[in-house]
Amino acid sequence: MLHIILYAIVPIFVIMGLGYFSGKAGAFSGDNARVLNKVVLNYALPAALFVAIIKSNREMLAVDIKLTIVSFVVLIACFFLVYFVFKYLYKDSTAESAVSALISGSPTIGFLGFAVLEPIFGTSASVALVIAIVSIEVNAIGIPIGLSLLNAGNAAAKTGAGKKPNPWKPVINALEQPVAWAPILAVVLVLFGVKWPAYLDPSFTLIAGANASVAVFAAGITLSSVKVQLNGQVWMGTFLKLIIMPLSLLVVGMLVHMNPLNLKMLVVCGALPPAFSGIIIASRYNCYVATGTSSLAVSTLLFMAACPLWIWLTDKAIEMFHYVG
Repeated sequence: MLHIILYAIVPIFVIMGLGYFSGKAGAFSGDNARVLNKVVLNYALPAALFVAIIKSNREMLAVDIKLTIVSFVVLIACFFLVYFVFKYLYKDSTAESAVSALISGSPTIGFLGFAVLEPIFGTSASVALVIAIVSIEVNAIGIPIGLSLLNAGNAAAKTGAGKKPNPWKPVINALEQPVAWAPILAVVLVLFGVKWPAYLDPSFTLIAGANASVAVFAAGITLSSVKVQLNGQVWMGTFLKLIIMPLSLLVVGMLVHMNPLNLKMLVVCGALPPAFSGIIIASRYNCYVATGTSSLAVSTLLFMAACPLWIWLTDKAIEMFHYVG
């Protein structure tokens, strides 16, 4: 765990702190953060998602059908749980609830998946399998759904009372965004058995490499331009992300007798901090920025305790119930 903290968690706070103090010093502003996030959202993140997914194959998706089904059902359920909690309990708008779901209803698998899972479980193919499946579901399904809800909320706000907005327009607008269609395209190519040539990697990985660092740096700038909030919504988002999501994955996975190792890795994936892509989208659309960024900071800090806790709880649950996958 010391290795995970030093190599996965500490760099996030260092880069975020650098962005924060750069913003406080006046070197960058909130507008600059939105420009950086536009670069990440339209170019770096789509490239990173595309390359990560295209390197998988149909066999990987079919190796453990329980893993695919459990992760899909639970992650989508948690996504909509966050959406409805914030929409109806906290009376947020549709757009704000959509952004909160993109943040607290999704793990940051694309940013921290390998950095966290490989030091714990090694560099086996099973680790790559879990990360690939969760990445496909979070990025190829969750992001388009969140963007559709966000666009629907914005369209409804702009449409006068009594006028019903076109229900398909938000979906079309969402699918026009590179961050939505790039992972979907990658999934389609994988399903058709298209092999990704290695010589194309450098053309994508160069811009994809800016994904995590620029996004975290921009999050720090955003933090410097907004008042950090420690309100009920921040704590609720943190609770739903770090407690409810991994607990749901553990319970459902045990009920269907998932492979114990895959179950353990899936629970750790569920305990990862909120999705950085949600923060990028929040900043890009200037929606839910202060609360979302505060929730990211709190959840990332608490993840240092949540990760070893969930590993221990999963081991105890497997031992207590004499669980065999």
